[in-house]
Amino acid sequence: MTAATTGLDQLLEQGVAGKRVLVRSDLNVPLDGSVITDDGRIRASVPTIRRLADADARVVVTAHLGRPKGAPEERYSLAPVAARLGELLGTDVAFARDTVGESAHETVAQLEDGQVALLENVRFNAGETSKDDGERAGFARQLADLADVFVSDGFGVVHRKQASVYDVAQILPSAMGTLVSTEIDVLRRLTEEPQRPYVVVLGGSKVSDKLGVIDNLLGKADKLLIGGGMVFTFLKAQGHEVGKSLLEEDQLETCRSYLARAEELGVQILLPGDIVVDTAFPSGDRTPEPRVVPATEIPADCLGLDIGPAAGADFAAALSDARTVFWNGPMGVFEVPQFADGTRAVAEALTRTEGLSVVGGGDSAAAVRTLGFDEGAFGHISTGGGASLEYLEGKALPGIDVLEG
Repeated sequence: MTAATTGLDQLLEQGVAGKRVLVRSDLNVPLDGSVITDDGRIRASVPTIRRLADADARVVVTAHLGRPKGAPEERYSLAPVAARLGELLGTDVAFARDTVGESAHETVAQLEDGQVALLENVRFNAGETSKDDGERAGFARQLADLADVFVSDGFGVVHRKQASVYDVAQILPSAMGTLVSTEIDVLRRLTEEPQRPYVVVLGGSKVSDKLGVIDNLLGKADKLLIGGGMVFTFLKAQGHEVGKSLLEEDQLETCRSYLARAEELGVQILLPGDIVVDTAFPSGDRTPEPRVVPATEIPADCLGLDIGPAAGADFAAALSDARTVFWNGPMGVFEVPQFADGTRAVAEALTRTEGLSVVGGGDSAAAVRTLGFDEGAFGHISTGGGASLEYLEGKALPGIDVLEG
């Protein structure tokens, strides 16, 4: 059983020419049919793959797409990703039609030094996500048969105890890829003596998705800015009516406890003072009819879909002197222009932050790209929303522990 602590630089110094290197990347991109609508994760995977190929390794990339149930589903094929990866690398990427079967073995056998292949969706195999340790390990051994060395570079899955993330690293000599090591370094800067003022911005739909982060960061952050759908549970907890807005009744007492704890700790929780509402969620051919109301006066027939302009200005002001910022979750339904201004205001404020600004993956990263921001204007854009949140909650990440153990 091998649990190596090698970094990519060390691995390259040892030499990988002619070796088959299995790289676990995160290529889980959104598709519209077979069209990739956001290639951010593919672009993030390129540096590690390119460094290995330039060192004459025979690079075998494995990844997942979507949530197939352990069997092939055409809509989750990685074929479109192989084509885009090849474009970004500037070279052909061979595509295996299965993960550990005949096509995979033939494809890998035909690789020459410096060439790259992508295996079909690893989740087309039940062993990848199995809760049975033996079944998962058995599939990991099949993956390991295709390689001499393993490189973990899929940060978006390191919080999962899965065959291609965890078990393979116990079989093959292993190394942490550039993307994963960068992500972990950034997250450590957020949790271990961050520069102050330290501001955390949380949005998205549900308070329940962020409970662990709020609980853990209340003792670390100086300010906590709350937007998105989760704000309405906080407003309700303060005794305000929220109309038809998203509401988690079972989290009201939790929100009250967070507000009280923040006051005791001297942490400022900033809720929006105004909200953009409409009488229906945007869908179909209906033209949105947004209007701005005080957050404490949401009409009974309306639902909140974005923080208002005054709130956007307040949030930007609260971020103006920050030396460390972590942002996870949009402020509203940013995909619809009429409800994107709050998210845009936060993103713009982060581009002006002089310290470390971290966009915590998932919808926040998608919003940055959708709204046309230069990704280089942010300190770091994470590729893994779930993994980032679990790290900030203080949870162990199996895919990291197996490399560092």
